Amino acid sequence: MKIKLWILALVLTKVSLGQNLVVDISSTNEPNEISICIDKENPNKLVAGANIYSLFSSEDSGLSWNRFEASSTFGVWGDPVIIQDTAGSFYHLHLSNVPGGNWIDRIVCQRSDDGGKTFNNGSFFGLDGKKAQDKPWAVVNPLNNEIYVTWTQFDKYGSDDPIHRSNILFTKSDDRGETWAEPTKINTVDGDCVDDDKTVEGAVPAVGPNGEIYVAWSGPNGLAFNRSFDGGRTWEENEIQITDHIGGWSIDIEGIYRANGMPVTKCDLSGGANSGTIYVNWAAEQDGQTDIYLTTSDNHGDAWSEPIRVNQDDSNRDQFFTWMDIDQTNGNLWLVYHDRRHTTGNETDVYSALSQDGGRSFQEIKLTETPFKPNDQVFFGDYNNITAHNNVVRPVWTRLDEKKLTVQTSIVNPHPFFLSEKNLITTSFESNGAIEINHNLRGRRFLISVYDLNGTLVGAKEKVKSKNGMISTKIFAQILEGVYWVEISNGSETAKGQWIKKH
Repeated sequence: MKIKLWILALVLTKVSLGQNLVVDISSTNEPNEISICIDKENPNKLVAGANIYSLFSSEDSGLSWNRFEASSTFGVWGDPVIIQDTAGSFYHLHLSNVPGGNWIDRIVCQRSDDGGKTFNNGSFFGLDGKKAQDKPWAVVNPLNNEIYVTWTQFDKYGSDDPIHRSNILFTKSDDRGETWAEPTKINTVDGDCVDDDKTVEGAVPAVGPNGEIYVAWSGPNGLAFNRSFDGGRTWEENEIQITDHIGGWSIDIEGIYRANGMPVTKCDLSGGANSGTIYVNWAAEQDGQTDIYLTTSDNHGDAWSEPIRVNQDDSNRDQFFTWMDIDQTNGNLWLVYHDRRHTTGNETDVYSALSQDGGRSFQEIKLTETPFKPNDQVFFGDYNNITAHNNVVRPVWTRLDEKKLTVQTSIVNPHPFFLSEKNLITTSFESNGAIEINHNLRGRRFLISVYDLNGTLVGAKEKVKSKNGMISTKIFAQILEGVYWVEISNGSETAKGQWIKKH
């Protein structure tokens, strides 16, 4: 099975080259740890954030970006989290280093009601004397618009004194981030404060179809899990161990300042065949190499599947810094991670993987056009991110060329994952304003239809001539620059693809 999937991944990579455009988001102020969120009503709109102060917005599905700096009287100190609520507002959660306070002594949440162009001063939670509040993540309950947040609290960050402990905390807001409930400890086995394998870290909350709250993290009890069935008011008395985290969450990767394999938790809300399934994704170092893993539960976390390796290569090379998202319109599971299968030394690529069957099998594709060679003297950040909605997929990652940090995204073409080669088209936008379409269908005249990313028809033309499998026409020259779906038909067959219209 692994051999079959790997062959498929190679084919997909070949088909899709040139159709997955890599875009530099920014290199300003040494960005890393980027988070991204798509506007579910308008997939052309994206909001992202990166360490330490950078915020970004895009109006053309990621082809171009506007950068501005976050500010709040409560302080801004990185670990950005970007989410969107059911009313369309975006939220930027982050750490704090407020003047007159203590370093990372609270978590700040700022809201944007204008599509991510501006954010309010925000609110904060977690303030508990000099204790450090670290690595938050958040999710919105689509049933009631409540915001759920989990994070790690250190009694004293970096301390090796056994009296100082780390714990996983939970809070929620039912008024769009204006106020927050008193934090609740949800782990049973606490950790040390060294910020290493025996520290509890990596808590990412997920929401189930009926409002259940699921959280997994890593620490001295391996991959641990807890859940609430009443909106976070009560949690299981004893945490559930999912599996051992082989090698621990702290991972050594050549050329990377520091790396981790902390888990990511998601739940399928699509209403499809795997609706309600919980997914936990992490990286683990074993026998001298690091790989990406996934486990699932279809019974609220009572039992978990045998972990499956996501990356399908047979090399002894590293894959690391994984993140995942579920396209809740169809249940597809998308991942992004750094990957060295086809490089030497510490040269690094970025890959994406897709599962259409609930995490039982994966297709992969290389996103980066060229590998990069990092520098272990430069802080690289601790995570990547990815957002997916209605087959619009935007992974984000950090690239490090010697000492230059850049955060990037890819305009992922999803069609090669779903269609046979015969039913695929490749497109280009020519300098003379024409769209050029290469296809494998028979026929000399075709109906061409162009759709925006919401599936709305924005242009169509019948009886367009084709010669030797190639169509070239200027009839869509007046369509605005952006990302589109294109479909051609000869009357009995159709083929589809992505069109990036950009000068």
